[in-house]
Amino acid sequence: MKTMTPHETGLLIERFAQLRPESRALWGKMNAGQMVRHLLDSYALAMGERRASEDSTWVGRNLLKHLAFYMPMKWPKNVVTRPEMDQELGGTLPGEFHSDLAQLTKVLRRFAASPRDFRFGRHPVFMELTEREWMRWGWLHADHHLRKFGL
Repeated sequence: MKTMTPHETGLLIERFAQLRPESRALWGKMNAGQMVRHLLDSYALAMGERRASEDSTWVGRNLLKHLAFYMPMKWPKNVVTRPEMDQELGGTLPGEFHSDLAQLTKVLRRFAASPRDFRFGRHPVFMELTEREWMRWGWLHADHHLRKFGL
């Protein structure tokens, strides 16, 4: 089960290095710049530096979380994100692509580093996550968006 170990984080960063501003998504509505910004906003939420409206149910906190984190399947395409993480609604607008991508590299390393210099936030659907669950989420979320761009 892949997670945000230093080795796996390095492999994710190598995959992100292949992303270009003109890279086309295989599904969904995000362009490459929006995807990078979406991830920056999402990791800021995970690190307790940003908030999002909550949409949590017992099914989400228990059944969906278990399926998303522990079942041997890829995350589904076109899952709707919270408005605060959607760059066309309340998310941060993309800046200069290469600068945003460099910032994402730093954020990924910071997220995976130990000891942590942040306190985990709350996931808007899964709510309180353990450190292990956040590390699993971090890898799965990055991988999902990389696959969206064929990387």
